[in-house]
Amino acid sequence: MWMMVPLKLLPSPVAKFLTYTGLANLLSYFFSYGSRSLAEVVNSLTENKDLRAVFCYFFGTYGNPPKEASFSMHSLLVCHYLPGAWYPKGGASQIAYNMIPIIEKAGGAVLVRASVNRILLNAANEAIGVSVMKGQEEVHVHAPIVVSDAGIFNTYQQLLPKEVQMRAAIQKQLGMMKHGEAGLSIFLGLNGTKEELGLKADNYWFFCENNLDEILNDYATGKREESVKSLPLIFFASPSAKDPTWEQRRPGKSTVTAVTFAPYSWFEEWKDEKVKNRGVDYKELKETIINSVLEVVTRTFPKIKDRIEYMDAGTPITNQHYLAASKGEIYGADHGTSRFTAEVCATIRPQTPIKNLFMTGQDLVSCGFAGAIMGAMVCGSAILNRNLYMDASALSKKLNQANAKKVQ
Repeated sequence: MWMMVPLKLLPSPVAKFLTYTGLANLLSYFFSYGSRSLAEVVNSLTENKDLRAVFCYFFGTYGNPPKEASFSMHSLLVCHYLPGAWYPKGGASQIAYNMIPIIEKAGGAVLVRASVNRILLNAANEAIGVSVMKGQEEVHVHAPIVVSDAGIFNTYQQLLPKEVQMRAAIQKQLGMMKHGEAGLSIFLGLNGTKEELGLKADNYWFFCENNLDEILNDYATGKREESVKSLPLIFFASPSAKDPTWEQRRPGKSTVTAVTFAPYSWFEEWKDEKVKNRGVDYKELKETIINSVLEVVTRTFPKIKDRIEYMDAGTPITNQHYLAASKGEIYGADHGTSRFTAEVCATIRPQTPIKNLFMTGQDLVSCGFAGAIMGAMVCGSAILNRNLYMDASALSKKLNQANAKKVQ
């Protein structure tokens, strides 16, 4: 991992030199394992199918089945996330609430509920700001630097003019990346405390069998109406149980979330229908999915079965509407073996082929909250022309020394 980030921080000619000479592969095991699948590595370690499944179970965190997942990506996320999910006190909204005052104090502003329509370019095709929609009115917001966290596909294919999209450098980057797996989310509101319902601040993975690649392939290639009746994997967690302030804010209530995957094509026929009014067939399909999830999770958590006050499901087209995920993906670009080669890591950089346009977020490094933060660190380093990782390390050391003095 720590070779992937330096490749993005190094000047482009140096990164390309390390890549094309093969030195990058010699300097770090990351790239040699990045091109090997998780299944390939794990299958070489043991013949025990149950043990193989245990070693591979974490693949749902980035959305690739073992035969397609990069072993380097899998080992990276296990090392970073296995101790447990990170959840802020007061809920995920606290991230934004605590960031906004810092941004405003630095002289910036945070604008919401105005979707970005396009990136503004001057006659030389340099980024000079963005256009946002205020109702039916187009408003131009000018800036010397534009940073996009909309993902590589939205940034290049939706926010830039067609003629600019066709630049060879942009097409090369797009050709290196694929859309990630589309996600399904189920949300339940419950009457009862975590103690009453037997909920804990843990993450749970449910699999119907130990042959993970096979069951996922059968699920994705099967008939939609039959596949959704028997989901091959489910991630389950209780956000309210993870939040120590929850009981003070919502006494006597709890929430749980379940996540799985489904092909975007299963739901594409409803993508242009009005949100919350997509017809009876769509509603019935969501109800089938919810019932399939409940059938599995209530075996382990039977106390929630009769305490459900609210339930709903978010499909790939829900993600498309609310998250601007073009194919319903929840982890951005695909995290398969092809993404974690030295060439891709050196090519997909915060600097884009468009002057003054930078890219950040999970498509730059890896998926999830921590991956997006790493993307921001790399992007910030490129813009400021300084290594923010070294700054963060120095700050951490300074704080640790200060805390040690307080203890004394």
